[in-house]
Amino acid sequence: MSIVETADAEGTVSLHQRILSDISERIMSGAWAPGHRIPFEHELSTQYNCSRMTVNKALSQLAKAGLIERRRRSGSFVRRPQSQAAVLEIHDIRIEVEALGLPYRYERVARHKRRSSAEDRALLEQGVAGPVLALECGHFAGERPFAHEQRLINLTAVPEAADEEFVVIAPGPWLIGRVPWSEAEHRIRAVAADRHIAVALDIAAGAPCLVVERRTWSADHPVTHVRFTYAAESHTLVARFRPSQG
Repeated sequence: MSIVETADAEGTVSLHQRILSDISERIMSGAWAPGHRIPFEHELSTQYNCSRMTVNKALSQLAKAGLIERRRRSGSFVRRPQSQAAVLEIHDIRIEVEALGLPYRYERVARHKRRSSAEDRALLEQGVAGPVLALECGHFAGERPFAHEQRLINLTAVPEAADEEFVVIAPGPWLIGRVPWSEAEHRIRAVAADRHIAVALDIAAGAPCLVVERRTWSADHPVTHVRFTYAAESHTLVARFRPSQG
């Protein structure tokens, strides 16, 4: 939700709007990261030489916009932007991030071509050993990590992936644009961040995370297995459905 500046009758920005703009700019620029404590009302009223009622009004609007969280007796804190994704869709993380009004950035962390291990074959539901491409990627919203991606691509089903470096484009949209999928499976679970995930998402080890695992097939051939890990407070999964007609 955007916060639009308004001017008073003389064309000057009100103190209320100035507080809104200053705080939202610090949050959206990343200067105040998620979890950062906003100055207390009495501190802001002194800083802006205004009443606490004016400050309270501005903070309430920021909370309504989803930028901050107000905690009784503790103060106000920057919220981690929360995205929503449909459970039954294959979506592009870029779209999730841009829906939050934040710039998206993708980074390939690791790329390995190898013969599939027993664990790889179990993840892909692949009967026999074959060549696979293992990828590790990071997705960012602004300056903050948004999702961590671990992916296996079955090179028997998608041999052209062996020559793609996946430096510029993420593997998800690359596959969607080249391989028609006929079936997909989602598995969703909660986990505690291990040390590797904690570093990748810039969260504390042991922090709650949401893991979305997906397998896709094309004409009964396994194409890919991917595991997306999100900080739990930053992501919501949504499913809309109707009662069965049977």
